[in-house]
Amino acid sequence: MPAVTHTSTVYEGGFSDPVGASQTVFRAIMDAMAKPGSVDALPGFTAPPAPLSATAAAVIATLADADTPVWLDAAMRKTSQVRDWIVFHTGAPIAEHQSDAAFALVAAPQNLSALNGFSLGTQEYPDRSTTLIVQVSSLSNGTALTLEGPGIKGQASLAPDPMPPHFEAQWQANRKAFPRGIDLILAAPDCVAAMPRSTRLVRREA
Repeated sequence: MPAVTHTSTVYEGGFSDPVGASQTVFRAIMDAMAKPGSVDALPGFTAPPAPLSATAAAVIATLADADTPVWLDAAMRKTSQVRDWIVFHTGAPIAEHQSDAAFALVAAPQNLSALNGFSLGTQEYPDRSTTLIVQVSSLSNGTALTLEGPGIKGQASLAPDPMPPHFEAQWQANRKAFPRGIDLILAAPDCVAAMPRSTRLVRREA
């Protein structure tokens, strides 16, 4: 098997201030998870190879390490540069199968047909589930989602675009598996939002 040829982009584009940047990104992620539906600003700390966005790259560079396999969707796997960038900057192995991933990076959510193919954790270890980091172009231009649950005062609203097909039905099924289930981080340009598995979607009237 030929050796992997790294380009300069694989080594470049990471945190210039790893401690300060990772602390800022971690706070934004935790705030988004604690208050589902809120939008937290996230400066462009990274410059990864396409199609990995700066926001998603900052999230994965903060959360992933050698013990957390990362799965990439087909759009992310089109070239080896995204895979090599993640391995170089985080040390995380790349998972071949969705069910083996601690984190999943999704560049084309409109092509992600099933959420239940990822690990939902177990009753004994619900934390052993997959966290999906989904790249979206906007958090306000898609189909409106009305959220309820822990961390939300009354209701909250997000309108991410694009999203997986039949997302509302898929999320309802994910919520029914609680305390098992995936968690979702939405990575938009310069900001993040989150939907932990405890978040409920309010069904729209027909």
